[in-house]
Amino acid sequence: MKIKGLYETHLFVENLQRSVDFYKDTLGLKLCRFSKERKIAFFWIGEDKQFMLGLWEKPKDQIDIRHFAFECDPLWVHNESLDFLKSRNIKSWNFLNDGSEGPMVFVWMPAIAIYFSDPDGHELEFIGVLEGKTKSNEENRIVTYDEWLKIKD
Repeated sequence: MKIKGLYETHLFVENLQRSVDFYKDTLGLKLCRFSKERKIAFFWIGEDKQFMLGLWEKPKDQIDIRHFAFECDPLWVHNESLDFLKSRNIKSWNFLNDGSEGPMVFVWMPAIAIYFSDPDGHELEFIGVLEGKTKSNEENRIVTYDEWLKIKD
């Protein structure tokens, strides 16, 4: 057996219709299955049948906050992700601690990323893996894209 990737992930949400609206209309994922009776919805991520996200409506006290990342083109994350989120009234954040609001680069991977939340508070991420060498485990810095360009090789 060789594991090739992560095919699907599931989240508990408080209001299924609100979450369907967010993932379908706000983020643009393709709804592939919805059951009002079972209180579930499934979305394709990327091409049909490539990756899947499942949502399950549960009472608020049964929801624990999760994190996952959407793989994106690194240049899109750098050049367009912030405007994409702002145009949809979604607050984003990074871990730079410098007052900036744009994407950050995890030097150790390397990858460029920006974080945001869904209506239930699940922490979502747009991430794009960058070309360049993987840094050592001791290299845990987070920098701006411009800083990364100076140190990437």
